Amino acid sequence: MLKIAVIGGAETVMGFKALGLETYPAADPAEASKILRSLTRGSDEYAIIYIEENLAEKMGQEIDRFKDRPTPAIILIPGREGTIGLGKQALLSAVERAVGTNILGD
Repeated sequence: MLKIAVIGGAETVMGFKALGLETYPAADPAEASKILRSLTRGSDEYAIIYIEENLAEKMGQEIDRFKDRPTPAIILIPGREGTIGLGKQALLSAVERAVGTNILGD
């Protein structure tokens, strides 16, 4: 059975833990990158990995490795402070790559 993980600040991941998802608190982008590498090293155990936007902002190359792979799907989520727009931009980019044009109008 494939798993779902959440990487983010301690306050952000706390709510996801209550939902039964595997949570990995990270204090900074370097720690988040290390966690992402350990979760994806040598297995396809995770179907989805949610990463808090403020951490993902500094993890570009690390996250880009997964943009053309079916698993894990890396989904950026807003943190406690709110969105910085990275999640929306990543979604628009994925749709444009899949369809060949921007059909969402943003």
